[in-house]
Amino acid sequence: MPTAYPKEFRDDVLRVVAAREPGVTIKMIAKDFGIHVGTLDKWLREERVESGEKPGATKAEVAELRELRKRNRLLEQENEVLRRAATYLSQANLPKRLYPLVRELAVDGISISVSLRVLKLSRAPYYRWLKQPVSDTEWREAYWANALYDAHKDDSQFGYRLLADEAEDAGQDMCDRTAWKICSENQWWSTFGKKKGRNGKKPGPPVHDDLCAYEDKHGVIRHQFTATGPNELWLTDISEHWTKEGKLYLCAIKDAFSNRVVGYSIESRMTASLAVNALENAVRMRGNVAGCKVHSDRGSQFRSRKFLRALARHGLVGSMGRVGAAGNNAAMESFFALLQKNVLNQQVWDSHEQLRIAIVWWIERTYHRRRRQARLGKLTPIDFETIMNQQATKAA
Repeated sequence: MPTAYPKEFRDDVLRVVAAREPGVTIKMIAKDFGIHVGTLDKWLREERVESGEKPGATKAEVAELRELRKRNRLLEQENEVLRRAATYLSQANLPKRLYPLVRELAVDGISISVSLRVLKLSRAPYYRWLKQPVSDTEWREAYWANALYDAHKDDSQFGYRLLADEAEDAGQDMCDRTAWKICSENQWWSTFGKKKGRNGKKPGPPVHDDLCAYEDKHGVIRHQFTATGPNELWLTDISEHWTKEGKLYLCAIKDAFSNRVVGYSIESRMTASLAVNALENAVRMRGNVAGCKVHSDRGSQFRSRKFLRALARHGLVGSMGRVGAAGNNAAMESFFALLQKNVLNQQVWDSHEQLRIAIVWWIERTYHRRRRQARLGKLTPIDFETIMNQQATKAA
């Protein structure tokens, strides 16, 4: 199947085509970006349709038609829910409870959310009715939490160990570690036992273990960013760059096997969506990446729920560096150092668009296809992956 290129990558290629210098052909640009010239021609035709230069249905018109069809299907489902509800409630021998009807409609292909909205039912109570009762473990933890809360309310100066002793006297026996976990999750701290950092701030808690760290024979924590094949270990980080229009942020993801930047996203705001878009672009470019480790620092973007859900959706394994560990993400920092030296420090950038084109051009044309690396046997990342893939195909 042809490669499904990310939209951000496609837009960047079109920007480069629009800003190309005289003498630079479309075929040359397609070769530099590693895409077929026919694909680039198709993108240009679609862009002309969007701009009104050629006749045809624009994406907005296609999206509008798709939305109208979706609304039509939704109206049909709502009418079916009302019809079935009227029939169901008219039967005198059945209890007047609508949850069984919602389940029957779901079996027939009508969305649960549509049924609940039309019947004016709450979502959470329905799912509580649908699922099994609360487990014994959750009940037990609730009793423990109640006992700890009562002890904390009686004397807020007690730490978690003393709270555990008080709970044991109340008939709720638990180990100190369990008491600490419950107190920590609910922020039940002793009024004078909780210390603050020097500046009142501390790094965010890690949401993953550090899968790239190991302890040497001297007890020093070190990191190893190597892989024996593609899509085994990805490294990611975010850098910021100044322009006259303000900051521009780049989130890049690099494959530790070939040092190729497999995905990136460039935006004017450093939000969780920046990291998620870079990850989604990388997955689109690489295909099946289930089981690949993604190593990052403790930035809030990589600890966000959106990023964690994206990792889980694609079967990726998160890895997060420790605070104060030397070389926490040195392999990724080296890439940003090259970018800083070869692109960002070359001039003062007037606009976001100008800097964006320069970054994309350097990554796709220079770093991937022209910059040879000693660790890769003096090959470029693209050449290294090509040779290794050929060898793997022959071995298979």
